[in-house]
Amino acid sequence: MVFKRRDKRSVWKATAGFFWPKGGWTRAARYVKFRVTRLPDPPHRIARGIFAGVFVTFSPFFGMHFVLAALLSKIIRGNIVASLLATFVGNPLTFLAIAASSLQTGHFLLGTGGRRPDEANRTLAEKFAGAAADLKHNFLAMFTPEQANWSKLAVFYHDVFQPYMIGGIVMGLIGGLAAYYFSLPIIMVYQKRRQARLKAKWIALKQKAAVDDAKASHPQAPTQ
Repeated sequence: MVFKRRDKRSVWKATAGFFWPKGGWTRAARYVKFRVTRLPDPPHRIARGIFAGVFVTFSPFFGMHFVLAALLSKIIRGNIVASLLATFVGNPLTFLAIAASSLQTGHFLLGTGGRRPDEANRTLAEKFAGAAADLKHNFLAMFTPEQANWSKLAVFYHDVFQPYMIGGIVMGLIGGLAAYYFSLPIIMVYQKRRQARLKAKWIALKQKAAVDDAKASHPQAPTQ
């Protein structure tokens, strides 16, 4: 297979690589920058793709950021590859800040203050655990006489998912627009410089070819 690794990694190595890629995050960031600036597309389309990728990293739909970034990029006529690369903004080093800013913004806009009175003693981890427990229980209830229970899922939706989604839209727009206006001039300058280098190289090759043709058409006479 094309994307199959030759060296199979253990679960531990794969997990460690997710939190700290080979070569470190600095090298990974340089790689993303290199790939983005070399994309064969106009700068505004690449910048739109970057906007889409950054925007969706603030959404609570974890595991679907690639798909959402590609769809949004297609809708706004951006570069899809750039959108996928831009989701690199959401990584283990930034997820905590992204989640906190989205949640706090959402709670502020909804006026919930972060917690409901009846759930004041529950932590965020407990709400995640409660939602997972309800999902498991309700799935098993389809095959047993047990009754489905949605109370913990309702708490998770109102206290976590809904504010995260609303706050993520606001913070995603801010982050995405900042990334768009920051990346657009950089890509424009880089592409102009690269085109100038390629043009100079092409002219040098043409001049060399002309000299070689001249030498071939006028060979030097042999010395006596």
